[in-house]
Amino acid sequence: MRKLLILVLLSLSIQADQLGINEHLGQMVPLDLKFINEKGEKVTLKKLMDGKPTMITLNYFRCAGICGPQLADMAKMLSKLDLSENTDYKVLTISFAEDETPDLAKKKRTAYLKSITRDFVQDAWHFVIGENNSSGILADKVGFTFKKEISPSGAVDYIHPGALIMLSPEGKVTRYLNGIGQLPFDVKMAVVEAGEGKVGPTIAKKLLFCFAYDPKGKTYIFKWEKVAGVVMTLLMLSFLVYLVMTSRRDDDNHQNKGEN
Repeated sequence: MRKLLILVLLSLSIQADQLGINEHLGQMVPLDLKFINEKGEKVTLKKLMDGKPTMITLNYFRCAGICGPQLADMAKMLSKLDLSENTDYKVLTISFAEDETPDLAKKKRTAYLKSITRDFVQDAWHFVIGENNSSGILADKVGFTFKKEISPSGAVDYIHPGALIMLSPEGKVTRYLNGIGQLPFDVKMAVVEAGEGKVGPTIAKKLLFCFAYDPKGKTYIFKWEKVAGVVMTLLMLSFLVYLVMTSRRDDDNHQNKGEN
């Protein structure tokens, strides 16, 4: 039974290493990687980034899973992001599927750009496909691992994670924002840090515990009730530990007196 449990845990560990996000913070991504944009043009990553901090999502355009919700949320987030697109940042959605086309990339790009609820410089967000496995090379460089599956009927699908990956203007991996939903405040901090070339764990996730987004004011407000609740809980736990330790000390003293 013990050997079986070890084998199961080992198998799960191997699977975890194979699929998902394995952070490569500080890794340099080759800017000479070539992609094909939604117009069918061959362009380098350097040209697409245009010397700007760049948000990257790795998806495939026929995805029936998390890609749709992720890109829809991206459009909502960009609608609220308090930065100037095409000046402060660029956005790239890169297909890692081998058989997708520029026409499909164009259709997806058009749909998601239309869903942005403000005037948005369209040249700031491009949808591209790989050229000579450039998507696979980039995915490997940033630690984005996925698995291709073919059903008995021949349908192709991919198991993959969802994440927003930040690159500095020089192509350095500076931040991972995991999941399919991101808040504007979180992304803004990541963009600013990427512009400065800073690498390290984001503090935005911690700040989001203390702040809440106010959609009317389009700003973040301090959640003092939540912080106060945590402080009170910590104080109560500390007091409980103090009582337990004091009670044990008194019991030991009584026991020692009884023995004497």
